[in-house]
Amino acid sequence: MSLQLDNVTKRFGNFTAVKDLSINIPESEIFGFLGANGAGKTTTFRMILGLLDPSSGTITWQRKPINYSTSSQIGYLPEERGLYPKLKVKEQIVYLARLRRMQKEDALKELNYWLERFKVPEYADKKVEELSKGNQQKIQFIASVIHRPKLLILDEPFSGLDPINVEMLKDAVLDLKKNGTTIVFSSHRMDHVEEMCEHLCILQNGTPVVQGALKEIKRSFGKKNLIIHADFDLSFLKDISGVHKVKMTPEGIHLQIEGESVAENILKDIVGLGFIRRFMLEEPSLNDIFIEKVGASYE
Repeated sequence: MSLQLDNVTKRFGNFTAVKDLSINIPESEIFGFLGANGAGKTTTFRMILGLLDPSSGTITWQRKPINYSTSSQIGYLPEERGLYPKLKVKEQIVYLARLRRMQKEDALKELNYWLERFKVPEYADKKVEELSKGNQQKIQFIASVIHRPKLLILDEPFSGLDPINVEMLKDAVLDLKKNGTTIVFSSHRMDHVEEMCEHLCILQNGTPVVQGALKEIKRSFGKKNLIIHADFDLSFLKDISGVHKVKMTPEGIHLQIEGESVAENILKDIVGLGFIRRFMLEEPSLNDIFIEKVGASYE
């Protein structure tokens, strides 16, 4: 295991921000952190980075404590962006890279690679304040990866980005993973976590309420989603045994059901009533699981 948290608790006076958190994050994997605002995600990130000391418990990276000696192996993209607005992009990135023990020439080479990749090579000599928020985000991302970290922590990396730039950053994150970087990230977008993460943890009030492999979490949830589009009234299905939640749509109906046997019974009930355009059984979404476990939608 590359990153390990054992029984980590963080208190601020009488307030417990994180309580008894134990996580093993495998090497070269993307791990998702979910939770409503105030759940303890950012506090956990700051403890992993060594910016905050746990009140109890231990955090190790490759079986060693995280401290100044390991900082050159770690990258961090904070939720509150922290670039110097008056500095030019090139000056800023080189300065931050030098703090991570990089040579200037190597930093410039990496910077040029990332600016080309993000299709903004002309920004090297622009001040940060002259860039749009989305492009500032790209520069902040470059700052977090310029030194090729082995462990990368991304706190809401896609917030405020348009769909094109989200895809650009997602591709970059997936490539870093392919090249061996261990990545921990939080996101408000469940679909991003589902798409990118093999393992995840959902925090509520500083305590893990769901954690493990995404496939196992979905399998153990025990419910599935059934989508039916048809040219006749489907509202009577809400009264079928094994149906938990019902949402009517212009095309038909979305049902949360107990399992495949319920889907079979429903299909028998509707065959012959009219034209069925769509009948699809899906795994539960991460949003379904979040609502069930935390009691509110994450969006």
